[in-house]
Amino acid sequence: MKTIKVVAAVICDAFQEKQRIFATARGYGAFKGMWEFPGGKIEPGETPQQALEREIREELDTAVRVGELIETVEYDYPDFHLSMDCFWCEVVEGDLVLLEAQEARWLTKDELDSVKWLPADLGLVERIRGLMA
Repeated sequence: MKTIKVVAAVICDAFQEKQRIFATARGYGAFKGMWEFPGGKIEPGETPQQALEREIREELDTAVRVGELIETVEYDYPDFHLSMDCFWCEVVEGDLVLLEAQEARWLTKDELDSVKWLPADLGLVERIRGLMA
């Protein structure tokens, strides 16, 4: 089975507080309308952190500071294996403009279940719930 290596940004309102996180709804593909953390594929020669900075600029027209690795999610979809490095991030410049996603929300710990998450993100959401203020 083919492995796809990606990165995901768990953008929080502040590294110290983590009261809200930013989630987006996919605007395309088989999982259109389902919720995820923004990010994408790592290009050859990029570190995961560099890939995340680039992807957030491309998807949200925003510069982020990449913080610590939360976890690496390993998930088997029917057609491929996903390996996703998930990092805390915070906005340093920009207004989180949706260039690819169809919708976005800032979610508190109590609002995490208010959206339908992609299957690979469900375990990560539970981990994040325990780390939020």
